[in-house]
Amino acid sequence: MNKEQDTKREIGKVLPFGEDLGGASVLVVGAGLCGSLLALRLAQRGYKVELYESRPDLRKVDISAGKSINLALSDRGLKALRLCGMEEKAREICIPMFGRLMHDRKGNTYASNYSGRENEYINSISRGDLNAILLNEAEKHENVNIHFNSSCKKVEIENKIAHFKSYETGKKFKINADVIFGTDGAGSSLRKSYVSERKFLFSYSQNYLNHGYKELEIPADKAGNHQISKQHLHIWPRGDFMLIALPNMDGSFTVTLFLSYDEGEYNFNNLTSEEKIISFFEKEFPDALALIPNIKDEFFNNPTGPLGTVKCSPWFYQDKTLLMGDAAHAIVPFYGQGMNASFEDVTIFDEILCHFERSREIFDWNAVFKAYQKARKHDTNAIADLAIDNFHEMKDHVANPLFKEKRKIEMDLERTFPKQYSSKYSLVTFNENIGYNEAMKRGRAQDKALLNLIVDDEVHTHLNMTKDELKVIFDKVIFETNEILQEDKIAGL
Repeated sequence: MNKEQDTKREIGKVLPFGEDLGGASVLVVGAGLCGSLLALRLAQRGYKVELYESRPDLRKVDISAGKSINLALSDRGLKALRLCGMEEKAREICIPMFGRLMHDRKGNTYASNYSGRENEYINSISRGDLNAILLNEAEKHENVNIHFNSSCKKVEIENKIAHFKSYETGKKFKINADVIFGTDGAGSSLRKSYVSERKFLFSYSQNYLNHGYKELEIPADKAGNHQISKQHLHIWPRGDFMLIALPNMDGSFTVTLFLSYDEGEYNFNNLTSEEKIISFFEKEFPDALALIPNIKDEFFNNPTGPLGTVKCSPWFYQDKTLLMGDAAHAIVPFYGQGMNASFEDVTIFDEILCHFERSREIFDWNAVFKAYQKARKHDTNAIADLAIDNFHEMKDHVANPLFKEKRKIEMDLERTFPKQYSSKYSLVTFNENIGYNEAMKRGRAQDKALLNLIVDDEVHTHLNMTKDELKVIFDKVIFETNEILQEDKIAGL
C-alpha cells in the first residue's frame, strides 16, 4: 500500500472536532494555496468552512499577473498534501528538477545537483494549477462554501466579524463566525486589523530588499518541447543580480529577473527603453536573450514585484482569530520554501489539533492557537533568514570556486554516506521531519566547518575519491560541526 492510500485511510479515521462542537463555523479569509489547503483539511475534520477570496475564481479567469507563475514544491509541501490525500494529484502536474544549471556570460553551463542521494529533487509546479486542484477538492465537501470577488476590508477581532465588499455587486456585507483564519497573504487584512484595532500588544515588521523581480517567458519550440533542460532550475548568477528559469508543463519556461530598483549600471529604474533592455541582456544573458522573442513587450507590460519579509507576533488574538501562511510570515523566494512553509503550517496546525483530540484537555481555540505558535514561530523565523542567505548564494556564491568545492564535497558525502550526512540545503528541503530552525543551526555549523577546513587546506578533493578518503573528510566535518554547535549553545545562539 502506498503513502497516498495510507493517508486516505487515516483521513477516514479522523474524529472531527467540528462535530464535537456542534458544527463550529470557520471563516477562512484568502483562498490562495494556504487558505485552500487549510479549508480542505478543516472540512475533512468536519468543520463548516466559509472560504472567501478577493480575486475571481482562477479556474475560470486568468489572474496570474503580479504573482509568481510557478513555484518549487518539495518534501515539506508534499507532506502536507499527503495529509489531505492530494499528493498524487499534485505530482501529476509537477516537473522534477534535479539541480541547478548555471549559465555564464559566454553561454557555458555547469550543473550542481540538489542532493547526492538518488530520488531527491524539487518540483516545478504551476501556482494556478495547484490552487485549482485544491479548490476542486475542497468544493467536494458539503461543509465548504467558496466565495470569490469578495474583498475583506477589515475584521472586528473582538466580535469575530469580517467586513467584505463584493466586486460583482459593489455591496458591502459582513460575516461572523466562531473563529476566523487569515490566510490572505503578505498584505493580510486580518493582520492590518490587528494593528488598527489596538486590542493587544502586536509586533510587526516588513522589510524589503532593494531588489524587485520581473517575469518573462522562454516559449516552447515549434514542436511544443522545452528549449533548454527541463530537469534543472536554471540560474544566470551575476553578483548583484540574477536571472532564473523554471520549466512549465506546456514546454515553456517562466524566467524571473531579480534586479535592484536603483543601484548598479543597470536597474529597474533606468531600463526604460528597448535599446537599453537589449543592451543589458546582450551583455549579461546573451543565451537567454536568444530564447525570449517578446522581451520588449513582456518587460514593459509585466509588473515589477517587490521582495519582502514579514514577521509579526502574536499570530492569534485570544480564541478568536489566527494568521497563517504569508499573512503571518511572508518570505523572499530564494529558498523555494514560501509555499512549502505555508503548507507546513497546515501540517503543524493539524498535529496540534490531534494533540487536543487525544488529550483530556477541554478544547479551547486559545490553547490551540498558543500551542501552534509556540511550535511554529521559531521555524518560520529561521526560514525567513535562510531565504535571505540563499539570495546571496544564488546571485553570487554559486559562481565562486570555494563554493563549488564545498558543494562537490557535500554531494560526495551525501552520495557515500546517504543516511549519515545531509547538507544544509538537504536538511531544509528534503528532511520534512526536521524543523527549519534545527536545519538552519546544524546546516550553518556544517557550512562553517566545511569552509574552514577547505580554507585551512585540511581537506583535499579530486574527481574520484574513495570511500576511505571521504570517511576522513566526513569525520573531520562532523567533529568540527559538533564543536561549532557546542560553542553556539554556550554563546546562547
